[in-house]
Amino acid sequence: MSGWIPLSVDATHGGADPRLAGGRLTIDLAALAENYHLLSRMAAPARVAGVVKADGYGLGVGPVAQTLWREGCREFFVALPEEGIALRSVLPDATIYVLNGLFGAEAVPAYVAHRLTPVLGSSSDIASWEAFGWDGDVPRPCAIHVDTGMNRLGLTSDEALRFIQENALTGAVTPLLLMSHLACADTPDHPLNLRQRESFQAVRAAFASVESSLANSAGIFLDSAFAFDLVRPGIALYGGSPASAALNPMQPVVTAEARVVQVRHAKAGETVSYGAHETLRRDSLLAVTSIGYADGYHRAGSSAGVPLRDTSAPAAEGFIHGKRVPVTGRITMDMTIFDVTDLGAGAVAIGDHIELFGRNVPIDEAAAATGTIAYELLTSLGRRYHRRYVGFSE
Repeated sequence: MSGWIPLSVDATHGGADPRLAGGRLTIDLAALAENYHLLSRMAAPARVAGVVKADGYGLGVGPVAQTLWREGCREFFVALPEEGIALRSVLPDATIYVLNGLFGAEAVPAYVAHRLTPVLGSSSDIASWEAFGWDGDVPRPCAIHVDTGMNRLGLTSDEALRFIQENALTGAVTPLLLMSHLACADTPDHPLNLRQRESFQAVRAAFASVESSLANSAGIFLDSAFAFDLVRPGIALYGGSPASAALNPMQPVVTAEARVVQVRHAKAGETVSYGAHETLRRDSLLAVTSIGYADGYHRAGSSAGVPLRDTSAPAAEGFIHGKRVPVTGRITMDMTIFDVTDLGAGAVAIGDHIELFGRNVPIDEAAAATGTIAYELLTSLGRRYHRRYVGFSE
């Protein structure tokens, strides 16, 4: 399809040399495509846009956006104008919405030059967009964001209704989309979900000729009444669970692995890592890996001595040679230690890789064990990994 740029078999995106990297990321673009099609079937007849902010949730906006485009996605959302400019260089024909609005009147020329569609959520945004001259066929295309209960971005309902009445007379801007954002969609029975939908529908009635969008990843799984014309999945595309209390139907897209740089014997009674908070209860084999919190593997996943995680939650675990292996001691900036005693002597060697999350350690489980959510785990992935893209065809 137009705009699709094939990737080579050894494609990487901002990653390190595989011979020198402390860890590796394997990004399955076929799984990404499967997730897109599952969401498309669930949301139909609504269209599915791709939320590719934060460098495609840390996986590389180029390969991610190209894959979604190839599968039929034509509308994309980013957070910042710089992200939109980068995406435009990859997908020249896509519709690109910038969620965080306009960055002042001085930023408007960049939006126009790169054909970025701002999501306007304040009177100052609207005034700046109205004031700028326009040479195109459609006067100042935009999306209008109305706040329905999240109190983050967006016009109030009254402001949105005044805007559409005034704009009907002036034609100063062209709203292509009316949108809002759900605050509690990952908790399906939360009463705010229905209240937000009702508030959105009340404003939507005044925007009769404008398409509308409310559902994020979790919103797609609530009810078809939340879909409207366009849904905006993010984490579900990348394999994260769209709802906090349900089985995850999405395919895992990314596998993160840490390189083993030393296997050492330690005696019962000895301590491990900073603070000496972890005391070994048995003679142990320890695999020291070259990944730490500088690589987005959060310190809160440590087995002891870290108050950032609920103490009732288990520490993080890795996976190697068919078995789960627990983190032991504190996760440090550049290294994490795993207890591989149960695999036996000689089972783990220097140069092996331990899975941090992927098919064997679900990303939501790994995130919970490190005191966070899958969104943060993905978007914290550093540039020190070697990145390999699989699951595409030339």
